[in-house]
Amino acid sequence: MRENAPLKSGDPARLGGYELRARLGEGGQGVVYLGVSPSGRPVAIKWLRSDLAEDPVMRERFLREVASAQRVAAFCTAQIIETGIEQDRPYIVSEYIDGPSLQQLVARQGPLSGSALQRLAIGTATALAAIHRAGIVHRDFKPANVLMGPDGPRVIDFGIAKALDAAATLSSRPIGTPSYMAPEQLTGTVVGPPADLFAWAGTIVYAATGDAPFGSDSVPA
Repeated sequence: MRENAPLKSGDPARLGGYELRARLGEGGQGVVYLGVSPSGRPVAIKWLRSDLAEDPVMRERFLREVASAQRVAAFCTAQIIETGIEQDRPYIVSEYIDGPSLQQLVARQGPLSGSALQRLAIGTATALAAIHRAGIVHRDFKPANVLMGPDGPRVIDFGIAKALDAAATLSSRPIGTPSYMAPEQLTGTVVGPPADLFAWAGTIVYAATGDAPFGSDSVPA
């Protein structure tokens, strides 16, 4: 089961046609909510942070890149259902995967080994291949973005990484998690599929050892 937290006082009760029930997580990009569709289907809804959504060019790019992510094969990802805008802030509605992230799983149960580790490595590499085949570079692949669903690992957040990375280029602020960022992300050069493979390797190291590949999660490290 995924870890849910109650809604906070400043959270909306609804986004679009979806009723919000709980918080699934919060990060540098925004808050992820557990929502329910009018038909009763559970969904995950990520609402972009207000400061990232202030630039209208950024909002347009965000929605365009997410739309392109809908081309990715659904078998190894949390499929995007739709997008919308609330209070001038874009949100993404995606399939709800009822399982912990790889980061949560390892923190609670310890490192993976044997066939479990092999299945994770193969499943996530296959997911990245499908993402790259759709012409998308994830740019923020990490243990927190791998959900351990009942039918295998699913990769999430690939739909917004490129849009956020483009915005960061304008502000000279790299997008990503330092422990899993490839050298080209830190130096501001062109980022392509090899950066995702670098992050994939670091993620598998974390899964096998319980530690990030470069120690503390900081740019100097």
